[in-house]
Amino acid sequence: MDDTRTLRFFNRGPSPAARLVFFCLLSLLLLFVDARYQYLESARKVLAVVIYPFQRLTALPGEAMGQIAVYFEMQNQLQTENAKLRQQHDADAAQLAQLNAIRAEDTQLRNLLELKQRVDYPMQMAEIAYVERDIFKRKLFVDKGSQANVLPGQVVMDDMGVVGQVTRVYPWLSEVTLVTDKDHAVPIQILRNGLRAVIFGSGDISEMSLRYMPVSSDVVEGDVLVTSGIDGTYPPNLPVAKVLKIERDPAYPFARIICAPLAGVDRHRALLIVSGLPKLPEHPATSETSAESDRLNKRLKRRKQ
Repeated sequence: MDDTRTLRFFNRGPSPAARLVFFCLLSLLLLFVDARYQYLESARKVLAVVIYPFQRLTALPGEAMGQIAVYFEMQNQLQTENAKLRQQHDADAAQLAQLNAIRAEDTQLRNLLELKQRVDYPMQMAEIAYVERDIFKRKLFVDKGSQANVLPGQVVMDDMGVVGQVTRVYPWLSEVTLVTDKDHAVPIQILRNGLRAVIFGSGDISEMSLRYMPVSSDVVEGDVLVTSGIDGTYPPNLPVAKVLKIERDPAYPFARIICAPLAGVDRHRALLIVSGLPKLPEHPATSETSAESDRLNKRLKRRKQ
């Protein structure tokens, strides 16, 4: 019974073909009316406003996927560019450091050339070959030797002052003892008042000491010490050191005076060798000693005869 009623219910009304024809004609009619009179324009706008949120919702997954793909693509691109920029930065930093070193060396060479032109005694330029391996010896070797007429005792300096003295000469190398060596001494005078003294190396590359100066001596911090030129080795008025610290204790007869060398004893590569100082007369004590030794030799020869 129930099945028959259900079949009768679905069999009522027009057939599917009639419905298709009806809706097709209705669609054509609506198209004609809309194109002719534009009655459905407002309805279309209302429907567009109503279905716009649904359109956005359906488009969101695609847009989100597109943005995620763009994000990862940009991330990879930025990482690649960042790595390239870091490599370029390291290369530029190395080149900049090399350029700064070249500029500093060029400035020092210009100062050496100007100094060489200003002084009255001849000089020759030398370059440091290597430094003494023993850390307790303040010595270095330059690339000028006996073939360049370098002699023991000649002074080595840079554009700032005295660096040291040639102590040993080889055919193509020369050994230079720095002024900071603990066994080295330089006769100096204070530029401010002309007071003469002797400054000694301390073994420390950045420190020298002015010894045997009375507590009451006229020495103040900041005094510049230059060569006195009275020893026949160092030319006069060459900067040597600067007074850093003075300790005066009445319990001791001498003051403790700490100085810093003015020359770049541990910085520069190019140096100047002073090679033409005037020769002073022989020291009287040395002359007398040599004369006495000659007399003794003559006496020994006579006795043998």
